[in-house]
Amino acid sequence: MEGNGEIEGDSRKGVKEMEIERIKSIKDLPPEENVLPGTPTCAGCGGLLALRHCMKALGKRVVIVNAAGCFTLLSIYPFTPFKNSWLYTAMACAPAGAQGIRDALDILVKKSRLDPEEDLKVVVLTGDGAAYDMGLSSTSGAIYRNLDFYYICYDNEAYGNTGFQRSGATPFASKTGTTPPGRISPIGSELPKKDLFEIWNSHKPPYLATISPAHPVDLINKFKKAEQYKGPKLFIALSPCPPGWGIDSSYSVKLAKLAVDTGIWALKEAVFGEVKHTVVPKRFKPVEDYLKEQGRFAHLFKPVRREEALNKIQEMVNEYWNRHKLLL
Repeated sequence: MEGNGEIEGDSRKGVKEMEIERIKSIKDLPPEENVLPGTPTCAGCGGLLALRHCMKALGKRVVIVNAAGCFTLLSIYPFTPFKNSWLYTAMACAPAGAQGIRDALDILVKKSRLDPEEDLKVVVLTGDGAAYDMGLSSTSGAIYRNLDFYYICYDNEAYGNTGFQRSGATPFASKTGTTPPGRISPIGSELPKKDLFEIWNSHKPPYLATISPAHPVDLINKFKKAEQYKGPKLFIALSPCPPGWGIDSSYSVKLAKLAVDTGIWALKEAVFGEVKHTVVPKRFKPVEDYLKEQGRFAHLFKPVRREEALNKIQEMVNEYWNRHKLLL
């Protein structure tokens, strides 16, 4: 059973957004905790903090389909930090698992064996390895079929649980387990990060957004807005990884905020292809403020400054914001 890609009571063409009750401060965050403490994730995991806020927004009536990755460790029988159901899949096929669950729920509702009020939200939870690389084909298929599901990617910009290897989300000049700075490539990774937001947006799904654990109000309001749409809904959370990024576990939120303040991580959303930025710094900080705090970029500063690489990173950020006419 495929989702119809519509707002309730409206059509895809000429659609008007419903008025939603937005929260205005962290004091208004939902108090319920649907991810309990005591998980085996690394201390200071930015992805876990983002997921905690996501689950506050989604509530208890959820089934999570998890693609192999760091968060596979969250729910290992008989222990789980969740108040909802959990299904584990291989790295490439979480959207296919979500399709099966959504179909089963729709059939039960259609046959009156499940009250619509008891229906569940189907949520795919993946790392960037599955989202940007191994699971991209099945994800594209699910978007094409207009599957009614949420897709949450905790993006730590590498394959985190296999030695922090390079992924399609790894940014230019980052050190990873498979792109160590050396004689052949002194800057580390020579390829830029894929633009998963635009890959999804080319499919024109009902809703997609980037989020950050340092901006929980923005995060919650995006989930509130997304709830009105049937069809694929994407949330990409920049997720500082203390061991992979070479930072202290207490720095995760600081780094997530710096990513937004320097313009490296743009907080935005798109509704049926129309992009809007939701948080734009009044004055952008230099990207160097973000890079110099992380061990994965330390080779750009010592033993010699890699001015060419540093300038290129700043230019890429400037080019993005100039293209969107938002560089102040």
